[in-house]
Amino acid sequence: MANRRNEMILVGFLQAQNCTNYVGAWRHPEAMGDFLTAEYYQRIARTLEDARFHLAFFDDRLAMPDIYNDDAAAAIEAGVRVVKLAPAAVVMAMGLATRNLGLGCTYSTTYYEPFHVAREFATMDYMLGGRVAWNVVTSLNSSEARNFSQMEHPAHDLRYDKADEFMEVVLGHWDTWADDAITLDKASEQFADASKVAALDHAGTYFRSRGPFTVPRTPQGRPVIMQAGQSGRGQAFAARWAELVFAVYPTKERGQQAYAALKATIAEAGRDPDDVAVAPAVYVIPGETKQMAADRLGLIEAQARPVDGIALLSEALNFDFGSKPADEPFTDDELASISGLRAIIDRVTTASGKSNPTPADFVTYSKRGTIRDFPVFSGTPTEIADEMEDWFKSSTCDGFVVAAPYVPGGYEDVARLVVPELQKRGVFRKQYRGPTLRENLGLGRPERYDWRG
Repeated sequence: MANRRNEMILVGFLQAQNCTNYVGAWRHPEAMGDFLTAEYYQRIARTLEDARFHLAFFDDRLAMPDIYNDDAAAAIEAGVRVVKLAPAAVVMAMGLATRNLGLGCTYSTTYYEPFHVAREFATMDYMLGGRVAWNVVTSLNSSEARNFSQMEHPAHDLRYDKADEFMEVVLGHWDTWADDAITLDKASEQFADASKVAALDHAGTYFRSRGPFTVPRTPQGRPVIMQAGQSGRGQAFAARWAELVFAVYPTKERGQQAYAALKATIAEAGRDPDDVAVAPAVYVIPGETKQMAADRLGLIEAQARPVDGIALLSEALNFDFGSKPADEPFTDDELASISGLRAIIDRVTTASGKSNPTPADFVTYSKRGTIRDFPVFSGTPTEIADEMEDWFKSSTCDGFVVAAPYVPGGYEDVARLVVPELQKRGVFRKQYRGPTLRENLGLGRPERYDWRG
């Protein structure tokens, strides 16, 4: 599947917490420490908007990493993603400091209600002028379940079955108002045409939601749908619903295979593959010279600690890595019982060449907690732009989700050094196309979703 986009998409990958996606970020000597203030996030937003990024979105978890040794103490002491602000509020703070930057956040289909999510995102889309995206996740682990009155996290495929119905309800509610339903006719004293506002009346396997919905159709029709499913079931979900797919590719070659497979799955689902953009996560660490880039990368890598990876693996896989000797292989039953990110298991078994890897193999080959868990593009601006352009033009991706190794400098360096080089080559835009996120992503205003089937 060839990439038909002329210009790549750039997305900022954010966390509303004490560090970036890289746990060691908070330890970096140039990292800001005011992550509990609006100004922290607004500075990032203005940097990304000045660089003409399409979107910034927040990953999220609904619990701190406390599965390792069944205790949060190690994560708290080491600052392993333990502060987790509510991302919707942070998105609003960033949106009010910008005019064009798209803004998205993660909400779970496992632990929220469809009506709540539909109203939250529709309202944000109005307040930010049509710039909002929803990153759909099914959550990861039992710690999240216990924060929401449940004892165990649902099985992997069951979570996606529930998520499919969740999407039907949310999209149904978003589209129950016709675009011209509001008349505001003071002469006749008609506020809206009731014949153009429907009740959803959904009664399914997992959800019941009546309506009518309380927010009219939004400025961009409805918020953009993001998704990051990496497993087979997750990719089937993405092929059905996603408009922007967040991917994780260990190498360009693996990325080309995954890109082609996902685009084919999208076509099989009856959708136009060109309507779905795929953007893998990368770290971009530039320097004015090759040596300066190497020095920056070395300082960043020096911030990693052993506890970072083991705590994050326990969280992501919903398995206590402190409960098993480091050199003891996982049994088939243990691997089958893991309910978290199945893609990590696939990555580790492939990279290690072992069908039954050990905990030590997971630490080594997942690269969790290090700067190497995503591909690292480091070097001069020309070298980095060469690599990004090569990926973009070789049917590997439609753009990139750029993770920062620390802030503010991680994004400021990209904006100052790399973006101008991409613009000079004509592979990244110099201006925003319009006021809404859909316009800037090259997505049309969606037709109303037919929830009646």
